[in-house]
Amino acid sequence: MRRREFITLVGVAAVMGPSPTRAEQTRKLPIIGFLGPAWSAQDFEDRLRELGWIAGRTVAIEYRSAEGHTERSNEIATEFVRLKVNVIVTVGGSPTLAVKRATSLIPIVSISGDPVGSDLVASLARPDGNATGLALNPISLAGKRLELLREVVPGFRRLSVMVNANSPGFKNRMDEVQAAAAALGLEATILEIRRADDVASAFEALRDRADALYAVGVPLTFAIAPRALSARIPTMFEYREFVDAGGLMSYGVDATHLWRLAATFVDRILRGAKPADLPVQQPTKFDLVINLKTARALGLKVPESFLLRADEVVE
Repeated sequence: MRRREFITLVGVAAVMGPSPTRAEQTRKLPIIGFLGPAWSAQDFEDRLRELGWIAGRTVAIEYRSAEGHTERSNEIATEFVRLKVNVIVTVGGSPTLAVKRATSLIPIVSISGDPVGSDLVASLARPDGNATGLALNPISLAGKRLELLREVVPGFRRLSVMVNANSPGFKNRMDEVQAAAAALGLEATILEIRRADDVASAFEALRDRADALYAVGVPLTFAIAPRALSARIPTMFEYREFVDAGGLMSYGVDATHLWRLAATFVDRILRGAKPADLPVQQPTKFDLVINLKTARALGLKVPESFLLRADEVVE
């Protein structure tokens, strides 16, 4: 309940906006512009608090979400520049590039797939600009994720891959997934989505044509998980939050670890460090999470050995 309560409070604060009194109190505080999902806010703020940055007292945080709409990312980026925020935190390739186009001066802490390939930074070791952060895709885990699916899904031969086609470098990721699928003898079908509304038609396209679904990156909507469950399709996600929403399993970066690292970057920047001097980091901690309730609903028997290897079992 703690995470849900926090997200609710963030949403209420975003709707109500700052009162004149609150605005007066926070006017001189450094401002963080946060463009990302609400579920990440708690871990981010917890780490900031440990570092001495308390929301509303020593720092102001402006939370925004593009909700899967590219044009909204552009609007939010422009808004952050107008607000003269001190640092911008972004998640995903499209929002990050929207912010990068909007400003070459405000420091950016990005959590994105391939910051070098998308020209966000010059190199991981030497960002050489106003952006730094965490790079996720250089660590290729596609093969591992498909192997995990094969352990649980009997007769797994047909794979559908759902990807946000707005993401910079998504074609390279698809090449990686298709190569991993071919190595395992799987037939892979790519489903490109560009808006949250595309998910329904994508599921119509894969009806009775997939033994499992792999959602690459951060999907545009949590609705993918319950829709797949209704269609009786086992799913693999890269983030455990989608397992909470009804997905079968996830294997990827520990989200808490990820947001704590992002907060550490923000701390260093607010204390005077320049993004160009902060090498981009690659996470090293990965978790396997499986939803047993979903497995039972799909009629899957998860091997005991698999459960013993899981970092978390959702029941």
